[in-house]
Amino acid sequence: MKRIQTVLMLLITTIIMAQNNPQPTVDVTGEGIVRVTPDEVTINVRVENTGKDVKMIKAENDRAINDVLNTVKRLGIADKDVQSEYIRLSKNYDYNTKTYNYAANQSIGIKLRDLGKYESLMNGLMASGINRIDGISFSSSNNKALESEARKNAVADAKMKASEYASVLDQSIGKAVSISEYRVNNNPQPMYRTMAMESDSSGGNQVIAPGEMEIRVNVNVSFLLN
Repeated sequence: MKRIQTVLMLLITTIIMAQNNPQPTVDVTGEGIVRVTPDEVTINVRVENTGKDVKMIKAENDRAINDVLNTVKRLGIADKDVQSEYIRLSKNYDYNTKTYNYAANQSIGIKLRDLGKYESLMNGLMASGINRIDGISFSSSNNKALESEARKNAVADAKMKASEYASVLDQSIGKAVSISEYRVNNNPQPMYRTMAMESDSSGGNQVIAPGEMEIRVNVNVSFLLN
């Protein structure tokens, strides 16, 4: 019994000493960047009509939306790549005329996986009677694999930095004891370089320049310092 108590005391003492004398670490931040030319684009368009007759403005909206959807189908864009973002109908009071006006609007997001169809899609959308384009965003169909590559690059960058710090002290780094990924936004969006558009949609002219997309990952890594 005394022997067991002695072993337990030694074990507790060792744990306490380890806690009081933690092994030194090198804590660094690594960044991984992968650049790629995007091969997809999402276009957000809006149809909006106003007037005093609510049935009439809704009918006008429905006609335009129907033309948009027909254009999309004609180009072979899959149903899963077309989504209604919102549908709204509001009643507004005009204090100058003391009358009510109605506004009906609907937004649709269209994901185009073939950039070669961009000009045909835009021409069809303009002819359908849309009121505005709220924006476009480029993406890559290989996004998951690119993020994985960026993570590996980030960890390699962290290891290189830690090794450089340790070498100046004539020391070396050991195994990693913690790794955490951090992001500026909850769901970071890719950053674009050299992105441009031209309004001229006549034949033979370039009307879209997707440029270069960056996928960026940052990690915090702690290495043991030997």
